[in-house]
Amino acid sequence: MAEKKILRCAVYTRKSTEEGLDMDYNTLDAQREAGEKYIEAMRHEGWRIIPEQYNDGGFSGGNMERPALKKLLRDIEAGRIDIVVVYKIDRLSRSLADFAKMVEVFDKHDTSFVSVTQHFNTKDSMGRLTLNILLSFAQFEREVTGERIRDKFAASKKKGMWMGGPPPLGYDVIERKLLTNPAEAKQVKHIYERFIALGSIAMLAKELNNQGYRTKSYVSQTGNKQGGKVFSLQALRTILKNRLYLAEVHHKGKHYPGQHQALIDQNLFDQAQDIFAENAGSKRKRTYTAKSDALLKGIIVCGGCEGAMSPTYTKKKNKQYRYYITNSYRQHTCGECPVSRIPAGEIEELIKSQLKAIFASPKILVEVWRSMREHDKNFQEYEMHDALQKLGSFWDHLFPAEQKRIAHLLIERVVVKSQGVDIEYRASGLENIIHDLQQTINKNMNERSA
Repeated sequence: MAEKKILRCAVYTRKSTEEGLDMDYNTLDAQREAGEKYIEAMRHEGWRIIPEQYNDGGFSGGNMERPALKKLLRDIEAGRIDIVVVYKIDRLSRSLADFAKMVEVFDKHDTSFVSVTQHFNTKDSMGRLTLNILLSFAQFEREVTGERIRDKFAASKKKGMWMGGPPPLGYDVIERKLLTNPAEAKQVKHIYERFIALGSIAMLAKELNNQGYRTKSYVSQTGNKQGGKVFSLQALRTILKNRLYLAEVHHKGKHYPGQHQALIDQNLFDQAQDIFAENAGSKRKRTYTAKSDALLKGIIVCGGCEGAMSPTYTKKKNKQYRYYITNSYRQHTCGECPVSRIPAGEIEELIKSQLKAIFASPKILVEVWRSMREHDKNFQEYEMHDALQKLGSFWDHLFPAEQKRIAHLLIERVVVKSQGVDIEYRASGLENIIHDLQQTINKNMNERSA
């Protein structure tokens, strides 16, 4: 007669409170003992208990945040367990949804589940039937719960109730209701009036930020302070298109009378929407992101805000105009910064002329020659003059990518200020240039000798 296959059994125990766990023989011990006896009774079927213990004392069965349960599931996934034994089903979980998730893990790794006192064993047909009924109820419970939540949400919206989220500027959330914040309500109305007067959301953002206006500041449910930032274009667009300020709530394309007070009238709101429509219909100048071979990309910064400046360009009458701009300028949050945007051609020509001056500088030539002599006693001064002079004369004929590579070897940062430009050179810049020159010289010498 063939021997039965050995089935590795793990006993899982749980108690919701820590009360009584310090006793010599507690409820966890009783659960485990019952499980061990059941396993022993099934020894003829090849059942064997494993030495690892999985005991969750003081943990609720309403969720899966339990250390022993997590270890149990990890061991199942690792293929160390064939059967899980519990005293009662609710020791494993009191949530049908969580129970369904566990069963998915059990099935995936061919692990059975047994309840000692409820005669529940997924190894036999009755156990599988019971399990399927339980999982069907779990699925039904999830669907019904979801429908209830959606129906309640929709019904509440139709009644004009506030259904949560970050509090909008102009209101405070008190006992889950929107109550008018008088100071912020004036700010909302001011935003609408100034937008109508200026006709531009970009100009509005710059004006508001310069005057010290900021987005709504509030404390989240987790206790973190949020908001209180400069206005971005998107933040203002959300305010100017929000029918909440007409005392309405929105749900699936429809608007319903709200239970909160209006902060603006219909006429003011309609004027703002008319401006959006006019601006959308007009042909405006577009801004593009420039290609990555821009000479100063990655090393040019604004001396006012210390922010990186990115290459960009605009088109007008089929002519391209290149600039370097800060991200704050792009978002219209740069305030009174005198730099923020500069013509790319002018600053690049300035940097190129400085680099060419370095290549022809007697002081630089002497330093390069001394450094080269330290590395190679046979290095001749005329070779250095020849290489640097060629670099200077060929500069304008180099590809943009090669000009950028050489500029980045030598320059750490280009700081643009209202009074001028500061060029910060790399400490290892000369060594980098020398290294490139040495390679060029060696290549030329090899070609001459070949």
